[in-house]
Amino acid sequence: WLDEFNAFDIPKSIPYVKFIFPTASIMKISKNNGESMTSWFDVYGFDQNVKEDQESIEKASQLLNSYVEEEIKNGISPERIIIGGFSMGGAVALHTALTSSHTLGGVLALSTWLPLLGTFPKALVVGDRKTNLPILHCHGNKDTIIHINWARLSEESFKGMGFKHYIFKEYDGMDHTNWNQEMKDILVFIEQSLPKQD
Repeated sequence: WLDEFNAFDIPKSIPYVKFIFPTASIMKISKNNGESMTSWFDVYGFDQNVKEDQESIEKASQLLNSYVEEEIKNGISPERIIIGGFSMGGAVALHTALTSSHTLGGVLALSTWLPLLGTFPKALVVGDRKTNLPILHCHGNKDTIIHINWARLSEESFKGMGFKHYIFKEYDGMDHTNWNQEMKDILVFIEQSLPKQD
């Protein structure tokens, strides 16, 4: 993700924004026959009837929230903090934002889905205020890793929970990757969510 952002000069376009790119640890992934790879949590499969690694998802959310807490301690308002991620990282970002005690400035969710869907809306923290959270959810309709239907199911859930600023963008022909138009949309979202302050 860092390489993609740098390739499109996103950090240079908004120099007043601080970027932090945490990396997941190496772990064995059940869906990949136990192969070790960088991952935030284990994946057993992408099917509504397949269980999810709730313990690791919640642990990853706690870690991401600790980065948020650190920035708040450094004087950054929660409303000036956007979290995001690609694939599993995006899933963790969505879960973190919805379960954090802070109301953040936004979420970038790229080629991903809302995990632990059955725990929401009950798991929402700070109730109605959370539905004002700006979310940009991007997904390609040719994704061969995380099928577009997973993203569409998440879209239905966010709309059902009453999220007022949830934006779903579907890119025709895009696989499990990033495209130029998507990166342009990301930059616009960041600029709108975190306008430059005098």
